[in-house]
Amino acid sequence: MKRRDFLAKSSLLTLAPFVTKFNDSKIIAGKRVPGLQLFTLFGQIDKDVKGTLQKLADLGVKEIESAFSFLPGFYGMSAKEFDATIQSMGMKWVSHHVLGAPLKPSVTKSAGITNFPKINNLRDNAEEAVASLAGTSVKYIVCANTPIETRKEVDESVEVLKKSAVFAKKAGLTLCFHNHDAEFKEVEGARPFDVFAKELSKEELKFEIDLGWAFKAGVDIPALFKKHPGRFPLCHMKDFSAEFKEMLPLGTGILDYKPVFAAAAVGGLEHYFIEHDFPKDAYLSIETAVKSFGLM
Repeated sequence: MKRRDFLAKSSLLTLAPFVTKFNDSKIIAGKRVPGLQLFTLFGQIDKDVKGTLQKLADLGVKEIESAFSFLPGFYGMSAKEFDATIQSMGMKWVSHHVLGAPLKPSVTKSAGITNFPKINNLRDNAEEAVASLAGTSVKYIVCANTPIETRKEVDESVEVLKKSAVFAKKAGLTLCFHNHDAEFKEVEGARPFDVFAKELSKEELKFEIDLGWAFKAGVDIPALFKKHPGRFPLCHMKDFSAEFKEMLPLGTGILDYKPVFAAAAVGGLEHYFIEHDFPKDAYLSIETAVKSFGLM
């Protein structure tokens, strides 16, 4: 047995009770295809983009959601070259993350990111961001985050999303918004998520629900699906330790996904992306998560 395989199997044996619990929550039901948000490999994928993508394909990842890296373009490639590379490995490029506005210094500092790369954002470069995906397999352009600390910022973000929705629709793309836990906390009397859902129609804006952050925020996810049926084509799946103190590989923590998957059709879930922010061992985390889908 190779050393890497031994370490992976040993780690999984240690986590076996949690993985079993996760499988019991019926993640396998419906043969859901595991996708990956490449932010899981932020700072690492740039060292060997094609080699990393091949490793993901070998691990069983079938769908890719891209984000940003320190390389120009799409991980150092043009959009069409990146798309062709992914397809050549038997995977599909489904969606792409962009920022709603430039990240505040406080955000990058708290994440421990220095020299954050200059990338397109919807506030300043919406038309360019959309146009950059022309001729690719991408169907969804996703606002990864946007300023929401004040009601003024929330309202400004609404206008940015409205403008971006027009460009996306013309290009044949669907605009989605990705949440963290902050969108479900009141800002001057209203939750930003609710404002976005109300001020933008379902034709203008869909949602990529990050289930881990929604759990952390205490959201009743099936009830949210029922309130906004069919508006959640994408989701992120992650896991946490007790009291949400630490993010863990999917399938090894406290989160019970059974109610979410029972309501998946109501929410309109179609694409399931594994994500782990700044993992200690990205490949082991991804492998653990893919195994939790019961497909390895």
